[in-house]
Amino acid sequence: MNTTVINNYSKLKPSLFFLPIFLLITIALFLYTHHALNPYSYVQIQKNSFFFINYNLGQFPTIQHNITQLGDASIFLSFLTIFIVYAPKIWESLLSALVVSVIFSSLLKPLFAVPRPAVVFDNNSFIIIGKKVVGFSSLPSGHSITVFTILTVLMFAFMPKKLNYKIVWFFFTSMLGLLIAFARVGVGAHYPLDVITGSIIGYISGVIGIFISQKYKIWTWINNKKYYPLFILLMLICCISLITKIIDENLIIFYLALISLFVPFYKIIYAFVKK
Repeated sequence: MNTTVINNYSKLKPSLFFLPIFLLITIALFLYTHHALNPYSYVQIQKNSFFFINYNLGQFPTIQHNITQLGDASIFLSFLTIFIVYAPKIWESLLSALVVSVIFSSLLKPLFAVPRPAVVFDNNSFIIIGKKVVGFSSLPSGHSITVFTILTVLMFAFMPKKLNYKIVWFFFTSMLGLLIAFARVGVGAHYPLDVITGSIIGYISGVIGIFISQKYKIWTWINNKKYYPLFILLMLICCISLITKIIDENLIIFYLALISLFVPFYKIIYAFVKK
């Protein structure tokens, strides 16, 4: 599996940045032509679409509350720990990509300083699921960046060879990402353009992460079994964190994430002891 991932990553070209950059420019031009480059106008131009999406997705609060948790890297990555053993190249790219995504998020949120929906609108006028999110950090959506960063790394790792299958795989991955990302609108934490912009930035972060892992051997130690105790410790910490989350919120996504850690936890311990 790891060989397949390495081969797929080696085929990637810088032209992959053309589409996301074009989309970001398109969004910027749209906002410019509608005089919405300031936080107030940015919010107002999306008011109707926010209420519409929030109302319709908010009719399924349990689903939205569970789905939006995947925007937490510790939750999403729990489902991918098995690749530490079978495809460490994925984790090399993931770690680089997530560092890039954190940098983007940390720089852009304070730069745009867009107020959250709960700051702007009457909290009784829309649906809030889970903890109310406030502050001036709405654009871009950090959860959306995280989701698309991870999905982009996975998408190119398992990209099919045939063009028709590639199109289907790209479409499926993108739709899955948007389904998770728009849950942020459903829970009342973000505006539509927050998650769209965050998704595009996440895609860019994922591709950059892959290129970094191709050029620099920063994380190659992941494939070295002598470092497995570190992963064992991190997985134990993750298990404790998930148990705490289950006690606090009792969401099914936390149970699934916890269960997904069992097999790789055993595999890593077995591989370390056997080495």
